[in-house]
Amino acid sequence: MPVTKQMWMSAAALVVAVIFFGVSGTDIWVQNHFYNPVNHQWILDREDPVLNFIFYDGIKRLIIIVNVLVLIALVVWWKKPFLARYRKGLIIVLLSSIFVPIIVGSFKATTNIPCPKNLEIYGGIYPHTCVWEKYPSTFCNQKKIKCWPAGHASGGFALLSLFYLFRKRRAKIIALSGVMVVGWSMGTYKMLIGDHFLSHTVITMIMAWLIISIIVALLSRLERRGVIAF
Repeated sequence: MPVTKQMWMSAAALVVAVIFFGVSGTDIWVQNHFYNPVNHQWILDREDPVLNFIFYDGIKRLIIIVNVLVLIALVVWWKKPFLARYRKGLIIVLLSSIFVPIIVGSFKATTNIPCPKNLEIYGGIYPHTCVWEKYPSTFCNQKKIKCWPAGHASGGFALLSLFYLFRKRRAKIIALSGVMVVGWSMGTYKMLIGDHFLSHTVITMIMAWLIISIIVALLSRLERRGVIAF
């Protein structure tokens, strides 16, 4: 599928996802399965050091290591013939690892949407609102809250760019499957400790693919115009 078509389809999917989760109540229905209203606790304990290391600190460090290795490969072996066929793909992976978290984080910093743990229905103080809604006039928003979309999973979903690193279909499928496991492991962990709704991770995943598609389209255009060469 042409990358331009992927961009438009991703943008359309993003709009549909935002509207669907905003009006359907799916987020609350799903999140209710992870919360015990009797003891006011989530399924997983956010203070559990093992789970925190595996699904938060550890997996984040692993992604950083992968990105550092990509950067080292580009710097050290840029002119090597064996890297030529992977050069463009590695640049796409590196740029995606930078811009996906930055853009997702920028949205997260400005949308002012609470996490599940912050909502009144889960023991917090914030009312539930859609991303396009304002808080009720009776609610005093003490500080800007940052929970939409999912920032933690953005680093994992940025690796969807590995799709453009490999040439063979089987390798692409394996790469995408592995990245989906990583991204959704990160997102699901945050759901199970009350930090994110399902929609937060879905939106981040779609945004990641849209951003990656834009990066690919821009690099391809610059390559066709002779501005850059791989």
